[in-house]
Amino acid sequence: MADASTAPGSRDVVVIGAGPAGLSAALVLGRARRSVTVVDAGSPRNACSPAVHGFLTRDGSTPADFLAAARQEVSGYGVELVADEASAVVVVEDPTAPTLRVELAGGRRLRARRVVVASGIVDELPDVAGLAERWGRDVLHCPYCHGYEVRDRPLVVLADSIEGTVHQALLLRQWTEDVTVVVHDAGPVDEDDATLLAARGVRVVPGQAREVVDGEDGPVAVVLADGPRVEGGAVFVAPRFRLNSAVLDGLGARTVTGDMGTALETDDEGRTSVPGVWAAGNVVDLSCQVLGAAELGARAAIGINGELALVDAHAAREAAQRRQ
Repeated sequence: MADASTAPGSRDVVVIGAGPAGLSAALVLGRARRSVTVVDAGSPRNACSPAVHGFLTRDGSTPADFLAAARQEVSGYGVELVADEASAVVVVEDPTAPTLRVELAGGRRLRARRVVVASGIVDELPDVAGLAERWGRDVLHCPYCHGYEVRDRPLVVLADSIEGTVHQALLLRQWTEDVTVVVHDAGPVDEDDATLLAARGVRVVPGQAREVVDGEDGPVAVVLADGPRVEGGAVFVAPRFRLNSAVLDGLGARTVTGDMGTALETDDEGRTSVPGVWAAGNVVDLSCQVLGAAELGARAAIGINGELALVDAHAAREAAQRRQ
């Protein structure tokens, strides 16, 4: 139930994004009897993947089934689900009103005491013809998400940076003995990395990738600019990750940049540098999988509920003192 301090027509929390992080936050907050609205445009990042893996009790579920089950669960606790895109979060200066306003592409405006940004990230893939069309099927990025499904096949790693490629290739040796690195945009492999790869039987093929096509001896092949083909059971890449967080434009939330891309900076509970705005999931941790994203959503929800409980208690004490 909404607290008495929540103004009419507003809610305690608006969650932006209905992936595992956003829905996990909504579930915890709904069970805490907070008024919650989840806003989502319906374009999950993992929609192209055939299954969710590594999530206890849901391993092998399709992304659509996983999200349908999650939506049903949160709806049972009174959480409102809105099919729309959040276009902006605006700080409301009126001290008597909720602190934030979320503007939707469809024109609706939502007022909230707190906002959780769980809008996820966008994969920026190498610019190679045919690669994007196979993304999530024969072109993959996470060994822990997909390695078991392509075990014992010949795997091709399309290099973008040497450090990330060497790590990915050595990881993939856990699932197959046949790994080939196509150097592509990574530049020369130094002696130390070359000896590591050679020790694990990983082949290194120089040359620029021109196209990813149907394979002759397997599902897929990488065609090099000078003509040769490298056949494989799947191709692994290391995309850069871009925040799907245009909704925060103008708020000035601090970010942190690493090897994989830029993420929102938060404290351990999920608070961003913008008062009242929290974040969870891949916008905070670019590498987290479905289970990790859900945990970050739950952690943010617990932090928000604790913070609001304290705010409500202070407001109740001040109201009682005024009545005396």
